[in-house]
Amino acid sequence: MRTSFQQIAAASLALALAAGLTACGNVSHDIAKDGGNASQMVWPDPGSVTPMHKGGTFPNLANLRQMKPGLNKPQVSDLIGYPHFSEGVWGVREWNYVFNFRKPGTDEVTVCQYKVLFDENKIARSFYWKPESCADLLKEPAPPAPVAAPQSHEPRVLSADALFAFDKAELSPAGRRTLDDLAAELKGQGDKLRSVRIAGYTDRLGGEAYNQALSQRRAESVKAYLVAQGVPASRISAEGFGKADQVKECADGPRAQLIACLAPNRRVEVRIDGDD
Repeated sequence: MRTSFQQIAAASLALALAAGLTACGNVSHDIAKDGGNASQMVWPDPGSVTPMHKGGTFPNLANLRQMKPGLNKPQVSDLIGYPHFSEGVWGVREWNYVFNFRKPGTDEVTVCQYKVLFDENKIARSFYWKPESCADLLKEPAPPAPVAAPQSHEPRVLSADALFAFDKAELSPAGRRTLDDLAAELKGQGDKLRSVRIAGYTDRLGGEAYNQALSQRRAESVKAYLVAQGVPASRISAEGFGKADQVKECADGPRAQLIACLAPNRRVEVRIDGDD
């Protein structure tokens, strides 16, 4: 009976020593107390992984990207599993893995080794890849380049009082000079010019139908002048909006003062859409 017990004990000790020798060949030497590095980094042979990890595993990239200093061993195992080699689990300060990464859209697989070093309190502190280029596989994919949208600028606001006499739709000499500059700019855009939208507005004085017609005539006058200066008619639209979209409110008072106060509402807006 005693002989059998001694034989079993001897066999157990031999297995333990063999496991210890195997582990010694798999782990780095003299890991720093803070887990930041080792005097000699040792990478185990990928072929010596435990049977359940034969061939390596395909890691969850989202989990792998969460590997940061400060994790304890249970937290590391929750993210990427237990080590793939027989170096031990709880008493050691190093875990090694073999990870496979598939190139998107292909059957091509990249095999990488990953190492975690722990400090004296078994807290993960540093991480290594073999080859080092494998670290690039964790980079987030670059977002797709935004599709350039057609350029749409804020409308040019032209004072109707600078373009027309009060209550009129015929351009004044000063108004034509203002539109000369605008026409030159539009023609200078050439094929980049996509559209010119002209919107006429009046103040709140007068009847609704009358103001609607006046704003339309003013918008058409601006369009006609730009076309006469060489801006393509097919790219210009004109529309009157009457007393809609008032930009300034004024209290009733003497008519001359009220007309002056309401001047910002009498306007022509020119919206230019083009490719910058």
